[in-house]
Amino acid sequence: MAAGFRGGFLAVALAALVASGGAAHAAKCGNDGGGFEAWKAAFTEEAKAAGVKRGGLSALAGARYATATIKADRGVKKAFSGSVESFMQRRGASTIISKGRSLKKSNAALFDRIERQYGVPAGVLLAIWGMETGFGSYMGKQNTVSAIVTLAYDCRRPDFFRPHALAALKLIDSGALSANSVGAMHGEIGHTQFLPGNVIRYGVGNRDLRNREIALASTANFLRGHGWKPGAGYRANMGAIAGWNAAKVYQQAIAIMAEAIDK
Repeated sequence: MAAGFRGGFLAVALAALVASGGAAHAAKCGNDGGGFEAWKAAFTEEAKAAGVKRGGLSALAGARYATATIKADRGVKKAFSGSVESFMQRRGASTIISKGRSLKKSNAALFDRIERQYGVPAGVLLAIWGMETGFGSYMGKQNTVSAIVTLAYDCRRPDFFRPHALAALKLIDSGALSANSVGAMHGEIGHTQFLPGNVIRYGVGNRDLRNREIALASTANFLRGHGWKPGAGYRANMGAIAGWNAAKVYQQAIAIMAEAIDK
């Protein structure tokens, strides 16, 4: 899941922010690390008002300004540039399709069970899984809390990332994450790279998305929650795929690979 392009905010966190009388606006954003620690102090009060407990607050206190995350965020547009064909070539689409077909066959019972429960076929789940982490071979090495808190502070898209930062802290309180958890550059988590707010909203079971079965079922639940129409085909479900990632080349690549995997 390429960061910053996923839909869905954490409803409970937003409600808590409204109830706190607009505390979200007390903390000012920044374009470098110079004001990060002062911002964290203000954000700590916001987090308390949103219901974050001791574990989450401790993780927030230990968060560091993630320079690598900012660098990656500034390169997002370039990552989704060019034609669908060039994007698919860069991302190894032929390998994803080949391995996706193999995994679909060897895990038929799992994918059948997920489709029965959520109405989402194997192809799109495998295409996303392959695109995001190479089927779990690389789930990132950036500290999740530092990454998502840095993006909540950064002036580029603070309103988008602030609810996800609060969600990450709540996931620490619940035990689904730890202060030392690592993932992708924008704070995405697990096999299919969920942003923290979406883990809370769409994660199933114990929400441990390092477990591939939970991650795949959660991804199906996300797509269903974004309007997936069972049996309607991929072209008819581009809106649900767009909920996962707003980049057109990504959406088209996922649909193409999904169809090829299912064939």
